[in-house]
Amino acid sequence: MTNPIGPRDSRTILMPGRRSSGVGRVQVPKRVRLPLAWPLTLVAAAAIVALAAQVAVKLPFSPVPFTLQGLAVLLVGGLFGSAVGAGALVLYLTLGAFGVPVFAPIGPAGMARLFGPTGGYLLAFPVAAALVGRMAERGRFTRCFLASLTGMGLIYLGGWAQLAILTGSALKAVAVGIVPFVVQDLLKVVLATVILWRGHHALRLRA
Repeated sequence: MTNPIGPRDSRTILMPGRRSSGVGRVQVPKRVRLPLAWPLTLVAAAAIVALAAQVAVKLPFSPVPFTLQGLAVLLVGGLFGSAVGAGALVLYLTLGAFGVPVFAPIGPAGMARLFGPTGGYLLAFPVAAALVGRMAERGRFTRCFLASLTGMGLIYLGGWAQLAILTGSALKAVAVGIVPFVVQDLLKVVLATVILWRGHHALRLRA
């Protein structure tokens, strides 16, 4: 009888049998590869950051609003991995630059956002996600903490650099773009650390 699975959808393994060689051959189906898994994962990861961006609070003493984007970037990079994290954030920035409402609802839309006071933070997102994904891939608590702290530091560095250019003062950029957010972003780092650590631990148990 013809094998209904077919040679391309199966693999042959050796099993004990009654033949003279002592083994028999059994066809075992291979795992089905989903060609849409990669792009769907990118879209899902970008959507997480877009949703986090909608939680935005305008601050009277800074041109930079409070949002949950930084936390989402750390989680996307740490949970989805370096390549997916960076790719998802590039997709996120591309959609936002073309006017798709994925950025925080405070500030200019489209490409102008990337050249505004929050543009430096946004442009640092792909690099931060890639680094967090690389550093936290083993799922150890210390590694997850260092990854989250370093990723947040990269986001700060990008934001500070662009604010320094726009304001003409490195000290003013620190005053309006870093100091007001240090405490809450440290809390985000701790939260991201716990989620990444527990997430990797749960995945190892399932594996």
